[in-house]
Amino acid sequence: MIGKCSQCLMRVNGYPHVRTCITPVEDGMIVEYEEGHDAELPLPTKEMLVKREDLEYDIAVIGAGPAGLSAALEASSMGARVLVMDQSPVPGGQLVKQTHKFFGTKETFAGMRGFEIAKMLTDKLKERENVDVMPSTQVIGYFKREGSLAAFRTEGLGRYTLLRIRARSIIVATGAMERSLVFPGNDLPGVMGAGAAQTLMNVFGIRPANEPLIIGAGNVGVIVAYQAVQAGIRVKAVIDIAKKSAAYLVHSSKIRRMGIPILMRHTIREAYGKGRVEGATIYKVDDNYRPIKGSEVDIEVDGVWLAVGLTPSIEVLELMEAGIKFVPELGGYVPMRHRNLETTVPGVFVAGDASCIEEASTAMMEGRVAGIAAAMRAGLGGDEHVKKMKETIRWLDEFRSSPHYRRIREGLFKVTLEGGAS
Repeated sequence: MIGKCSQCLMRVNGYPHVRTCITPVEDGMIVEYEEGHDAELPLPTKEMLVKREDLEYDIAVIGAGPAGLSAALEASSMGARVLVMDQSPVPGGQLVKQTHKFFGTKETFAGMRGFEIAKMLTDKLKERENVDVMPSTQVIGYFKREGSLAAFRTEGLGRYTLLRIRARSIIVATGAMERSLVFPGNDLPGVMGAGAAQTLMNVFGIRPANEPLIIGAGNVGVIVAYQAVQAGIRVKAVIDIAKKSAAYLVHSSKIRRMGIPILMRHTIREAYGKGRVEGATIYKVDDNYRPIKGSEVDIEVDGVWLAVGLTPSIEVLELMEAGIKFVPELGGYVPMRHRNLETTVPGVFVAGDASCIEEASTAMMEGRVAGIAAAMRAGLGGDEHVKKMKETIRWLDEFRSSPHYRRIREGLFKVTLEGGAS
C-alpha cells in the first residue's frame, strides 16, 4: 500500500502496469487483471500524453515522510528553494497511518499522533513560498555529469510529465519497504504487510480482515494488533519466532489486556484457502529455531499480516553510485555517510529509514541535520546553522545512548566516515 512492490500492477482504463495501491479511485474506472507474464511489453489501448519540463532548485528532497518533510522545513528556513517529491498522492509517508501517540521529547512532538504530525509538517511547508511539494512523482534517473535528477509526475491516468531537475544539493529520504516471509500460500489474497493493513484501516477505513493472524511481535506488530481491535477486528494471535518480544512493554501489555495471545517461539508453516486465506498452520521452534515435531496447530483466520521488519529503500542511492555497505544492525544495505549525513557522492545527503531503520522521531531529527547540511552545501546559512546542526547531532547521540539502541550505535560506527559535523 505504498507503491514499492509489483503485487498491485493492473490495467486501469486501458493503461497497463498501474500501481493500483497508490492510484486514487474514480467513478467509472475499468480495472482489469494483467494475465501472466507475456514476452511482449503490454501496450496501452489509449493514447498517453507526456509533457517535458526542466526545473531548478537549491535542494531536491526525494521522499515526503518524516525525514523529508523535516529536511525541507530546515532548508527552506535558511532561504533555500526546495522541491519535495514523493510517489504517493498524499505527503506524510508512514506518519499518515499512525494513530497512536508518539513517545519522546517536545523536539519530536511527543504526545501527538502520527497523522497529526504529518499534517502539521505539511501545513508548515505549504505556508512557505520557497517550497514546492510534488506528490505522485517518482525519481527514475540520475545524471552524474551534471548532478541532475530525472523524474516523472503522474497528472492522472495516461497523463504524465517527465522532469529534469537540477539541484545544488539532493536529500534522499526514501524510507523503507516491508519485508516478507517465504511460506506456502504467502501469495494468497489476505496475506499482506502489517503496514498495508494499517493503511487500509487507518487511512481508508477498510477492514482488511475480520480475524487475522499477525506474524511479528515487535512494536509494529503489537501496535497494528491494537489498532485492529479499535477497528472492530478480532486478532486471533500475534506470533514471533524470537524468544522475547522486541516491543515496548506498554504496547505489548495493551494487547495482552485485550485477550490477544502473544506466542513467542512460534512461526507460520503455511497459509491455505480456496482463492483467499481461510486458515494458517503455525508451530513451535526450539532454541535453535528448528520446528518442534507435533507442535503444529491449525488456526482459522481470514488474513495473515506480516510485521517482520523493514528494508531501507536505497535504490536511488545505488543509482547515484553512492558507497553502500551491508550492516544488519541498520536493516541491511545502507549508505556510507559523514556525521552531517552527506554520502560518498558530494552534495547528496541521506536521512530517515533509508539511512537506517529506526523510529519516526530519529528520522525527523536526521532530516533536520540533512536539511541544514544540504543548504550549507548549496552556499546558504552561517555559523548559527552550524551550531544548530551540531546540537541536533548531539540530540541524536543522546537519544541513541540507551541500551535499547546498542545495535544501532554499533551499526552507525561501521558506516560513519571521517569529516562532516562533529
